Amino acid sequence: VQLQASGGGLVQAGGSLRLSCAASGRTFSNYHMGWFRQAPGKEREFVARISPSGSTTYYADSVEGRFTISRDNAKKTVYLQMNSLKPEDTAVYYCAAGLFVITSVRDSNYWGQGTLVTVSS
Repeated sequence: VQLQASGGGLVQAGGSLRLSCAASGRTFSNYHMGWFRQAPGKEREFVARISPSGSTTYYADSVEGRFTISRDNAKKTVYLQMNSLKPEDTAVYYCAAGLFVITSVRDSNYWGQGTLVTVSS
């Protein structure tokens, strides 16, 4: 599976962005998908995950209630809708795919190239 993330940019605090991650390959619907982020000088951290069918989602406490992960298996794409953005959300955002539930970086078999989100105060 190859992943291509897009949708990052510069936004003011309180604004919204939607990230997309397009996958290639025939078995996208078999994969658990996740979003991670990495701020300058910090480790990559888990943001959200979604099950292969899209029926189950889970979020980091820091984004719960503000971010929504979704997927369209027909389009082989996973999304991250980010609302009420804060300056501390500034990071490079990565999408990831894994054959099992994604709870950490180690659970991810494939990674996208990352897309930068900058939130100004």
